[in-house]
Amino acid sequence: MDVVLELADTFLFDRLWANLLPINPAVANFDPISTITAGFKGFDYNATYNAASSAALAGDASLARSAWSFQPSSEWFSVQPSEFAWMSRWDRDNVWRQMLTLYVITWFFGAAIYFLCATLSYLFVFDKTTFNHPKYLKNQIRMEIAQTQRSIPIMAVLTVPFFLLEVRGHGYMYDDALAPGFTHPMLSLFGSWYNWIQFPLFIMFTDCGIYWIHRGLHSKMLYKRLHKPHHKWIMPTPFASHAFHPLDGYAQSVPYHLFPFLFPLQKFAYIALFTFIQIWTVMIHDGEYVANSPVINGAACHTMHHLYFNYNYGQFTTLWDRLGGSYRQPNPELFEKEKKMSEVEWSRQSQEMEKMVVEVEGRDERTYGTEEPLLGSKKVQ
Repeated sequence: MDVVLELADTFLFDRLWANLLPINPAVANFDPISTITAGFKGFDYNATYNAASSAALAGDASLARSAWSFQPSSEWFSVQPSEFAWMSRWDRDNVWRQMLTLYVITWFFGAAIYFLCATLSYLFVFDKTTFNHPKYLKNQIRMEIAQTQRSIPIMAVLTVPFFLLEVRGHGYMYDDALAPGFTHPMLSLFGSWYNWIQFPLFIMFTDCGIYWIHRGLHSKMLYKRLHKPHHKWIMPTPFASHAFHPLDGYAQSVPYHLFPFLFPLQKFAYIALFTFIQIWTVMIHDGEYVANSPVINGAACHTMHHLYFNYNYGQFTTLWDRLGGSYRQPNPELFEKEKKMSEVEWSRQSQEMEKMVVEVEGRDERTYGTEEPLLGSKKVQ
């Protein structure tokens, strides 16, 4: 996350913080946060005061500069900071600045990636015939988007502590597997081969963690309190991908954030994997059943989960569902275009779903109907 933070600071936040909290002799005399930060970095904790005072004695307070020293977040890629990077009393290493900046990044870019991926999937992948399904909700997409926008800011608050710890060096993020700056048995064992091993290891670790968290969210104690809002969508669209109760969405993301505190993770692999996660989460809600695989827990498996509740809790594979006795093979009709959207198949799905919803929720409180036009779409006849 430090690479992302460096880019965001360079192109936006350096200037913003320089204007919000400019450094000057009046405030540089005593800035406890900067003093503490400088102390941890091994700098002279009077450096900020001396720099500001020297500028003031020279008769130009506007030239006061922070004592912060630029160190690129990666040896493979960096962007030289502008003068604004030295013009705020909260330098880039200030913990409060990092926390607030990371919150804005997490909220804004989380929402941006959600809208980009879900919209592209909606326009080019999602079958609009789904609007005619008897279990499709009235104005469903609008409700999915509204739920997501209520949840993302809260999920961002809960996620920022993980990102902050990563940025401040508490974890196993590395640039070069042969010179990571720390010791770890996985790197000692595999060396540079770990650059490739980290990808399947990440998938296996997070798939296991999410399976058990997701299954726990279906317990009687947690389902109605946390997970039920996501199961409002019996026939989800790509916009349902992040439409969770915020604590539900956060809980299922925890394995992703725990991984770099337990295992090494290359910095750019980290960015690639978290981008993949966002895309995958949209893909398993897009209703395009291309992965008729006994191994991959794709959109067809996840549709079974939304229809019938107590099956297919896994995120990427069917392994843990098979081991835990919760795997349900997708109906073969889902992979035949003419049959998957037929009234016969829909009727069969609806009858079984109605039995399951009574078992899980007690009664069905949803309002079914047709979708109003959105993004230029028309109701399929």
